[in-house]
Amino acid sequence: MELFDLPPARGSTSAGAVEGAPLADRMRPRSLDEVIGQEHLLGPGRVLRAAIERGELHSMILWGPPGTGKTTLASLMARTTGAQFVAFSAVLSGVKEIRGVIGAAEAERTRHGRSTVLFVDEIHRFNRAQQDAFLPHVEHGTIILVGATTENPSFEVNSALLSRCRVYVLQGLDEADLAKILRPAVTDAERGLGRRRPLVDDAALARIAALANGDARAALNILDLAVTLAPAEGGRPRVTEATIREAAQRKSLLYDKAGEEHFNLISALHKSLRDSDPDAALYWMTRMLESGEDPLYVARRLVRFASEDVGNADPAALALTLAAKDAYHFLGSPEGELALAQATLYLAMAPKSNAVYVAYNEAKEDVSERPAEPVPLHIRNAPTRLMTDLGYGAGYQYAHDAPDARVDQEHLPESLRGRRYYRPTDRGLEADIARRLLDWRAWRAQRSVAKPDPRGTGA
Repeated sequence: MELFDLPPARGSTSAGAVEGAPLADRMRPRSLDEVIGQEHLLGPGRVLRAAIERGELHSMILWGPPGTGKTTLASLMARTTGAQFVAFSAVLSGVKEIRGVIGAAEAERTRHGRSTVLFVDEIHRFNRAQQDAFLPHVEHGTIILVGATTENPSFEVNSALLSRCRVYVLQGLDEADLAKILRPAVTDAERGLGRRRPLVDDAALARIAALANGDARAALNILDLAVTLAPAEGGRPRVTEATIREAAQRKSLLYDKAGEEHFNLISALHKSLRDSDPDAALYWMTRMLESGEDPLYVARRLVRFASEDVGNADPAALALTLAAKDAYHFLGSPEGELALAQATLYLAMAPKSNAVYVAYNEAKEDVSERPAEPVPLHIRNAPTRLMTDLGYGAGYQYAHDAPDARVDQEHLPESLRGRRYYRPTDRGLEADIARRLLDWRAWRAQRSVAKPDPRGTGA
């Protein structure tokens, strides 16, 4: 779930009345004014707040990190407008459950003229058929669909459904906002921890806020457990750095190995490497590993980078990244990560060239778009007498028998004669390659001028 767990069952007066409910559930905002953060959506005069206060609800997708208030916002929409609130999770529900909800919504609308806010948590987990099941009912106004997702809806929500919903982007809460959420939880005797009178200073709240990584639910969970673990001081629990560390275990990093954040981080790593920023590259690589990414995935990306963005400017980069991959295989975690760090820093500082990448893509395009011409006869092998009689290999010049191992013969098909794919840069070792290639091409051009045209000069 998102900012807090789902609200109590219909008819309950307060989340705080639920015996044994988690602190995050008990501290759920009860009005728009209690919501902290998301000022760009819920501040005075902002479009979403104005629509809710006027009772003009519409179907929408709430996209944002965990713990930013998606579930809470949906329930407050219903409460503020007097609509029925129905919530279920895409993980546990299917088309059958959707039909049941739609039937109940139609009955509520017919009998009482009351709208239904249908909140679908993790809507990105519904397949295409399940998402399509909402379409006619959203169009006819039978339900006001509020889908919550941590994934980019451009990729995860069907375009037909997405076109019928407005997308609102929720932002991770900053540490100041999290501290504002935590303070009432410490003192509130009805819904929070006030009855236990915990000793929690501002520094402790700031530490919890830093560890929560923008997630209000995570912050409240850490606080709740830290108070439970805290040693007594004068009969009151004193929350210390040690109890906070024990409660948090480790910082919860936002990461989904199959979602948008995965691609955001690998993009950040790749671009930091390309821009020769070793500090940023090392940070993003470390963040991926600490977030649970497969180290071998990181190794594969480094190997790809060595060819794509370093190439022949420093051929040793490819060898080093492959060695780093093998080192990780041999050592495992955590020792193997050091080899990945070494490769990352080397790639960041290596001279850059994408000449190999560009050349390969141009050659691939020609292969795809042009006719597949036959291999010129003179560079074909002739392992049989028949093939020799047919002219295979006729006129082939063996380079090692020529001065400087240079021969003047064509190797490309007729329509591609003179085509140049590889244009080396003047960076790193590729600068030397560029000089040698320029010299070879000049020699070839000179030989071509001196060579008579085999087709003659007649009209």
